[in-house]
Amino acid sequence: MIGRAVVAAILVMAFAAPVFADPKPPGVDRREHRQKQRIKQGVKSGELTKEETRSLKAEQRAIRAEERQMKSDGSLTREERKELHRDLNESSRNIFQEKHDTQTR
Repeated sequence: MIGRAVVAAILVMAFAAPVFADPKPPGVDRREHRQKQRIKQGVKSGELTKEETRSLKAEQRAIRAEERQMKSDGSLTREERKELHRDLNESSRNIFQEKHDTQTR
């Protein structure tokens, strides 16, 4: 009797967990797109050198790869989303710094 109750409780928790974990991270995709546009604009205006562009694009690819890995279990937890936003914040700062340094093409 107790064994069935434990199994039932485990099943309920297992099926309820995905409800609380959002598979599509709000804002992450939008931020990735915006950062890609900022890099393109920096190339077009000459604010970014080829090496800076290469480095920033590699950083964006690494963030997307990290996001895919986090989503591989079918969901994205709140902690994983926070980590992605921290990475995107750092990337945004890097884009700003590279665009506003004295180096030009």
